[in-house]
Amino acid sequence: MVAGMFQQELMAYILFGIILNFVFSLLFGLYLSNIIGIQEMMQTKGEKEQSTITRLSILIPFAKMALTLYRVAILQIYFLNQGKSHKDFWVYLTSE
Repeated sequence: MVAGMFQQELMAYILFGIILNFVFSLLFGLYLSNIIGIQEMMQTKGEKEQSTITRLSILIPFAKMALTLYRVAILQIYFLNQGKSHKDFWVYLTSE
């Protein structure tokens, strides 16, 4: 038993979290690319690398999905509600 669950249950939660992460990340990426445009995204992309915590969060079942939902919330609350564009969000997300 690990964390009060059998190993099979824990692995099922981890796999479900990873699959959900990829689904949310893919949908968010498609949303941004439809709004901004792929060519524009490639031209305005910065050189920011993901932090180590972000890379390691894939190991925690739902952390990466929560991080993607946090980015969606930042887009909505901070950028769109203040009249900024999706492109401003993309530049913020990819630049230092």
